[in-house]
Formats: sequence, C-alpha cells, structure tokens
Amino acid sequence: MDTPLVEVVNLNKAFSGVQVLFDVNFRVKKNEIHCLVGENGAGKSTLMKILSGVYPAGEYEGEIRIEGRPVVFHSIEDSERAGIAIIYQELSLVPEMTVFENVFLGHELRKGLTVDVAGEIAETERLLSLVKGESISPTSRVKELSVSLQQLVEITKALSRNPRVLILDEPTSALSEEESSNLLKLLLDLKKQGMTIILISHRLREVLQVADSITVLRDGRTVAYFDRSVQDVTEAEIIRHMVGREIKDLYPPRLSVPSEEIGLELRGWSAVHPRTGRYLARDINIKVRKGEVVGLFGLVGAGRTELALSIFGNPYGYIVSGQVLVNGKPTKFASPEDAIRQGVFYLTEDRKERGLILIQTIAQNTTLSNLEGVTSGLVVDDHKELQVTNSFITRLNIKARHAKVRVSTLSGGTQQKVLVARGLFAVPDVLIMDEPTRGIDVGAKYEIYGLIRELAREGKAILLISSELPEILGLSDRIYVMGRGRITGELSAAEATQEKIMALAID
Repeated sequence: MDTPLVEVVNLNKAFSGVQVLFDVNFRVKKNEIHCLVGENGAGKSTLMKILSGVYPAGEYEGEIRIEGRPVVFHSIEDSERAGIAIIYQELSLVPEMTVFENVFLGHELRKGLTVDVAGEIAETERLLSLVKGESISPTSRVKELSVSLQQLVEITKALSRNPRVLILDEPTSALSEEESSNLLKLLLDLKKQGMTIILISHRLREVLQVADSITVLRDGRTVAYFDRSVQDVTEAEIIRHMVGREIKDLYPPRLSVPSEEIGLELRGWSAVHPRTGRYLARDINIKVRKGEVVGLFGLVGAGRTELALSIFGNPYGYIVSGQVLVNGKPTKFASPEDAIRQGVFYLTEDRKERGLILIQTIAQNTTLSNLEGVTSGLVVDDHKELQVTNSFITRLNIKARHAKVRVSTLSGGTQQKVLVARGLFAVPDVLIMDEPTRGIDVGAKYEIYGLIRELAREGKAILLISSELPEILGLSDRIYVMGRGRITGELSAAEATQEKIMALAID
C-alpha cells in the first residue's frame, strides 16, 4: 500500500482525566477526498484539532506522520508549515474587515515596511478565481456577503497559505441544497488541482457523493475504514457503524391524531423590515392543531425564520400586522419572555449565538426560561434545579458527566438536546422548532425525531421549520411552503413529494 500523505497512529487524548480518544488510527492518501464521520461526541473535532496543532504535542499520546515521517506540532503555525489548513464550522472571519484583509490576516504581504495592499488585492482575486468566487470583490466587507460566499472566503483564506491538506468541518451545515451542491463541486475541482481534502460531515448523502475513502469514529475509537476504490459502502452501513446499531426507520410512525383544536393560528400576518421597508412575511394564514406537526419549508431568503421571530415577541422590531391566536384566543406578545409566559416557545436555528449561554452549565441553561419553576423566594434552589435537569438528562439521553458541566464543552448534538430541554421546561403549548437537527449526527437526529412525535402525542402544537426535504416529509402531518415571504402552497402528508414542494418553493 502507498504511504499515506497524513497518518495518525494509536492516538489517545483525555480532558481532565476523562478519556475521549482511544488508540485512534486515521490515514489519508494524497490527492483524495477523505470523509470523517461519526456521531456528535465521537471525537472527530478533537482528532482534527490535534492534527491542526490546536492541541499541541504533550497533551496527547500517539504519533502524527506526514508522508511516513513522524512530525511534532507545538502550535497551529507548526501544522500550517507542514501544509495543513483547517476551516471550522463556525466561520472565523472578521465581519468589519474587507475580503482581502481577512484572506491575509496574520500573514500580510509586505512591500518594505508597509503592507502591500495592491499585491494582496491582486492575489485575493487570483485565489477567488480558483474557488469560483469571481462574483466576490476583494474590497467588499465580509459582513456584506451571504453565508455561502463567506464560506468561499474562508476557503480562499486557507488557500493563501498554500496548504497540501485542507480540513473542512461541517462546511454545508448552514447552506441551502443548491449552495451545498456548489460547494461539493468546488471540493471535487480542488481535488483535480492536486489538493488533499478531509471533510467532516453529518450529511451522509453528501459524503457518498464525494468521498474517495471514509473513516468512522464511535465513542472515541476508529470502528471502520472504507476505501471506495475497492469496496462499496451504503448509507445504512455507515449509520450502523456510527451508532453501533441498525436504524431501519429514521422517522417514527405518525401515531398521534391531531385534535380539532387549534394551538397556533396566524391570520393575515405580515412583518416588514423597519429600515428597508421590505416585506419579510406577507399576509400569512396558517393553522397548527394540537397534536400536529406542521412543516414549514422554503429556500434561503423565503422568510421562514423572520416569520417565526416576528411571532415570538418580535425581538428585532419588525413592523407587524395581523392576528396571532394561541389556543383559539387572539393575543399579542410584547417580548419573547411574554410569548413564553403565554405558552409559545421558539427553538432557534442558531443554538450557539442565540439559544444557549455557552459559559453556563447544563442546569443553568435548562432552567433559564422558567426560573420560577426552580426558585424558592428570590433564590434559585440548587437542589430543585438539579432534579429538573437530571430528569431531562435522562429523558433526552443527554451525554454529559453531570448537570454542572459547561455547555461549551458539549458536542453539537448534545447542545441541541440542552436547548430542547430548555424549551420543554418552559412548558409550552406551542413549539416553533427552527432547524432542530442542523449540524447534528444521525443518532441524535433519530432521538430528536422520536421526541417530536412524542410531543405531538402529548398534544403540543408543533411548527417545524427545516431546509431538509426528507425531514419535512418524514415528520410533518401537513406542510406549508414559503417563497419570497408568502405562503405558496399547502400539502397534506399523503400528497406531498419532494418535487411538489420544490415546485411551490421556487414559484
């Protein structure tokens, strides 16, 4: 067998005495796309942080080899000098700076004692052409770009360091289907140009589109390696290795029968951006019955999240009109807190920025939206808070050592479960769930899907916002489709197909 370009041998890593990687072996051949998959908490990000020098030598046991030669990385700079560049799931660009300033941040081109601005702009333009980013001006500020264009800037920034190996951690998690497809085509083009790519992704359909080889981690161990040049592998087989069991039916059966009672209704609801005057949602009429999961699908820019936020106490000050009815009664929400008090909870699509307080514990985050439920007088009752949190840890299978663990130390899927626990402890009648499984693995998705159906059986009215068509089709009793701020169609679960939904979404 040819010597791998990158190899990790018998790698072990612990945090505060807790082992997270166990004799991991990992190899990547030159000029291939190698996909690393596994459930949240399997050790994927930890492995990549070791490979990219974030965790320096001395903090782990084992060996890293480049083209068969052992290397030691004491810093990110050491890893970059060896030709390894990493792009994290959370983009690391400076929004107020221009594209070219971001691309060369920390390794500026010099002309004498000053920065060679003209040289940086010209080189950024050249690099952007390599990533099909000709539409991006090097002098634009990053904050003016869409998420998908910012992703291209991140790749351009990595390429500016002339890497041999490019690591991408969940690069498509915040992108639409079309944007994801374009990014995957770009990765295939970069491979043709001689780049070696390590791709971490939970989207197994995408993995099977581009992967030359696949490594599966489970519970900090290497459990499978597939070289697709010599063996076939299916999505079901990968899932079985990831979760240690076979998941035959990802979407649970619809056992609940929706009530005739309406949990949430919008009548002629509109929301207008206060500065631009643009309609974010226009003349929306929808109903969500108790015990019903109603899907809301739309392409990027359709206005789904803006609609949800305008209902949930309108924190961004949109100009709203129309009626919101909860349990059949017209109501108004002065703030998100007021919406929660009246039985409506919104689970944000952005758990890290808007959903959770990362420096606080699981217990503090779980009870945040209903502190009255754990206070004695004016003081939080620690014992009561722990009881509540431990009950949710058990119910939602939250993988953590204890309730006092900081949320920042948890995997993405576990963080998502904590956000769900926070929503449930608010005891809502109506749950608006915005991309509830974004960026989490198939095992965690399976558990959250089961929970959504369980909540429907309990009589909750659930509005499910998702950009994943299989998820919308697999969970929804009815489906509304949005396009350009309007409802463009309504379909029952029985009549809905991917083709019909997409036709309405691009109407």
